[in-house]
Amino acid sequence: MGVGLEVLEKDVVLGDPWEGVDAAGLARAVREQSERPVPGVDDMASYLAAQVSDASHREVVGPLLNGRGASGVVVRRGTVIAAWGDPTREEMAYSATKSVLSLVAGIAYDDGLLRLDEPVSASLDLPQFADAHGRAITWRHLLEQTSQWEGKLWGKPTSVDAQSTREGTESAGGPPGEGWAYNDVRVNLTALALTVLLRRSLPDVLRERIMTAIGASPSWSWHGYTDSFVDLGGTLVPVVSGGAHWGGGLWISALDLARIGHLCLRGGTWGDRQVVSRRWIEQMWTPCRIKPNYGLSWWLNDDRTVWPAAPSTGRCARGNGGGHLLWVDSARDLVVSSRWGAEVETLLAEVSQTVQPNVLPVTM
Repeated sequence: MGVGLEVLEKDVVLGDPWEGVDAAGLARAVREQSERPVPGVDDMASYLAAQVSDASHREVVGPLLNGRGASGVVVRRGTVIAAWGDPTREEMAYSATKSVLSLVAGIAYDDGLLRLDEPVSASLDLPQFADAHGRAITWRHLLEQTSQWEGKLWGKPTSVDAQSTREGTESAGGPPGEGWAYNDVRVNLTALALTVLLRRSLPDVLRERIMTAIGASPSWSWHGYTDSFVDLGGTLVPVVSGGAHWGGGLWISALDLARIGHLCLRGGTWGDRQVVSRRWIEQMWTPCRIKPNYGLSWWLNDDRTVWPAAPSTGRCARGNGGGHLLWVDSARDLVVSSRWGAEVETLLAEVSQTVQPNVLPVTM
């Protein structure tokens, strides 16, 4: 199904991709996934309206892309060994965008512009970080979703995001670092802060520093809202969104998303180049103190609370309840990228069962 065998890193030998793989079981797992598309995504406006449970401010303010069915790839040791649907077709990534935003933060970290435990206000002059609460917010707080910032950005108040209360881990009115909430307004604040810090649009940084280096296609794009711009030295620069809660976000194919996963699996290296530092990948996958199954905008399955049926060695970017998934498992040298497929936990469990773990863990 889909693309044939493709080696992601040209001229790099990472071992036999089929060693320890039950090929028939894998083929069956991806065939079944291709038959489990998420319904209704061909009309994204109606689909999004039904998904968002906010009581107010429900209006979409960013662009939408209609979905076109289930697609995905399985990558083992850097080689695509299974595919379904059209894995070269871009789709909205929903909240999987947050994990890519964290990867872009790694560029600022590697360039010495971002120190995780330093207050954002130490390097930026933004009104959102000007009061006592704002001055205490660090970059780690933003990326872990523990900032507990309250306010309005691009016309959307933090208080209307119904996702914030679903986990019951927010400390309402509490200090940064003492409560966790999945809040798209706060993620958009992270995108704004990174844009000002890097003095460039984040899609430009992602393209030049990461996507070109890993051989991604030119089809991906990253969108904000109709009014999400910041003035940088007299030039209005677009600010992207960290999800698709109100539209926008990253639009990317399953294959290009898998390339990002493979980069992370390899500790930020691609070929003979260190694209993102190994240290940053380790930081992204370090558990948050008050939300141990979450890192720097990545989900961690260490205690098997994210996907109980999947291996504890997996980390993932996910959006829309898993309808968009990037799964990285270093114990199996495995990457799974799934778009608009339902029951992804079943997919992860079945694919993982077909791939024997490495005798020794992959060294990042």
